[in-house]
Amino acid sequence: MNQPEKNKISKKDVFLEVKNYALITICLFVIALGWTAFLIPNNMLGGGVNGIAVIVYWVSGLSTGVTIFALNAILILFSLKVLGWKFGLKTIYCIIVMSVFFSLLQRYITAPVITDKFLAAVIGGGIGGFANGIIFLSGGSTGGVDIITMVVNKYRNISLGRFTLAMNLVIIGSSFFVLSGVPLERIELIIYSLVGNFVSSYCMDLAFTGSKQSVQMFIFSSKPQVIADRIGNEMHRGVTLINGKGWYTKQDNDIIMVVARKTECQPVIRIVKQEDPKAFVSVNTVMGVYGKGFEAMKK
Repeated sequence: MNQPEKNKISKKDVFLEVKNYALITICLFVIALGWTAFLIPNNMLGGGVNGIAVIVYWVSGLSTGVTIFALNAILILFSLKVLGWKFGLKTIYCIIVMSVFFSLLQRYITAPVITDKFLAAVIGGGIGGFANGIIFLSGGSTGGVDIITMVVNKYRNISLGRFTLAMNLVIIGSSFFVLSGVPLERIELIIYSLVGNFVSSYCMDLAFTGSKQSVQMFIFSSKPQVIADRIGNEMHRGVTLINGKGWYTKQDNDIIMVVARKTECQPVIRIVKQEDPKAFVSVNTVMGVYGKGFEAMKK
């Protein structure tokens, strides 16, 4: 008898991968729009590899394109070994597509959408950071220091936004020594750039951790076995039955305990309502859940 091929790709896998790339493409467009419509026209400085490339250009005159390509090539080769070939392919895709979006949008957007530098930094950094967080969730990266962030996050439980912000603070801060103009003008430009990076890092964490929040649910029902079976079969979540006793009724009854993602909360409640409309459900947000089906235990 021929055994089924373990590595056979199903239509569902193809659809999910196409959907994943479509979402990444939309997010790349949003990032490019945030930079070309709000940040670049207002002379905002960026962090990451792009910021390093600009500083190198100011100091040595070396083309920013050459620096960006060289640094990203080194980081991508490193990511292929540590994060896997899928991450590397998505990163290459992100770098190419985002470059195209930047070129197209800069051709048509010649003036800032908002002239107020503070508001431009908040909007541009906010939408860019949120979109970047979604790309991280999709297993991709826009390249540059994002790759370093993903490598560190694989082994350490750290905030992606904060780690990226720390590196960008160093990059943007160092631009003070190569920018032209009086010191006050340089400091003002750096401050607005830092505002955009603070907002970007916050929105990146919001997008990245928001979908990973977990809840602990206690379900009190007269049909615990039926509800537990449906949650296990339909939601593919582990269920624990705890021996309990209703003090008012003085009757023994099992209490259902479920730990699930926050996005899975409503489907579980829907199952409970269908089986026992009179059930009582308690939902609590938990700080972190580690183990199979959730976050891996890291150092």
